[in-house]
Amino acid sequence: MNSEVSVSTALDQLALGETFTFDELVGAVQRSRGRRLRIVELVGVTGRDGLCAVWFEAGGDDVILHAQSDSVLHEQQFVLHELAHMILGHEVDEDSDVPDILLPDIPPETRRRLLRRQDLNTVKEVQAETLADHLAAAIRGSTMHRSRYLEVFG
Repeated sequence: MNSEVSVSTALDQLALGETFTFDELVGAVQRSRGRRLRIVELVGVTGRDGLCAVWFEAGGDDVILHAQSDSVLHEQQFVLHELAHMILGHEVDEDSDVPDILLPDIPPETRRRLLRRQDLNTVKEVQAETLADHLAAAIRGSTMHRSRYLEVFG
C-alpha cells in the first residue's frame, strides 16, 4: 500500500475481512507501513478549535494526534480519517514548499502536511473520508468488543 490506491483496492489489500476490530486495523496499518503507530489525544483541543486530527512521521513512527470530542464515534472518525490517508498511500506532496520562517523547528514535510489541511474538498480528502466511513462500519460490525479502541477512545 505504498503507492496511492483506490478505496475498494485499499479495503481488499488490508485483508481483514468484512469486519474487524480497531486493534486489528491498527496492526494491519503498522505491518503494511513497517512502522509503529502512536495515537495521542490532544487534551484541551476540540474539533471546534479547527483541528480534528493530524498524521505525521516522527522518529521512525507514525503519529496521529486527535482532538477531543463529546462523541466517541466522532473521535474515532478523526483517527480513521488519518489511518485512511496512510492506507491509501497519500504521502506528503514534495512539490509544495512552505517557508521555514513560519515553523522553523518542524521538518519541511510536516509543515507542508499541516498547512495544506484547509482544503477538505480535494480528491484525497474525499477518498480518505470515504474509506474512514467503510472502516468505521467494519469496526461496528465486529463481534469482538475488547480492543485498544477502548484504551484510545475510552
